[in-house]
Amino acid sequence: MNIGLAAKQSGVTAKTIRYYESISLIPKAGRAENGYRDYSANDVEILRFIKRARSLGFSVNDVANLLDLWLNKSRASASVKAVALKHIADVEQRIDELQSIRDTLKNLTQCCQGDDRPDCPILEGLAGLAGAEPQPKGQKKSCHK
Repeated sequence: MNIGLAAKQSGVTAKTIRYYESISLIPKAGRAENGYRDYSANDVEILRFIKRARSLGFSVNDVANLLDLWLNKSRASASVKAVALKHIADVEQRIDELQSIRDTLKNLTQCCQGDDRPDCPILEGLAGLAGAEPQPKGQKKSCHK
């Protein structure tokens, strides 16, 4: 099948498929007599696997590792679990960072009067003037005037 059909069946864009080939995440496609890329049903299955792994936030390097493990039927499931557990730890760290960012932004917006005056704690915070650093969990910063 051509790249358009492979893209449609896998849910991965043709541009992304070409990118995955360029970084050797997937093997280069064979070529049909007309010179166009030619993909098999197995290639589409691999693309679906990659798409699902990426949608769960795995990095391209982790996806390559998972793909190798998936294709290796003699692999130990402990290897797969180790990759997943590391990813969970990374996700939890990002969640903590995002919650800290959210808390800082909430504090800055609560400190802003939102009126016609030019002074703005949000802009001061972004400029580092009002302590826009993320706060430890559960700790709120008071508004500075």
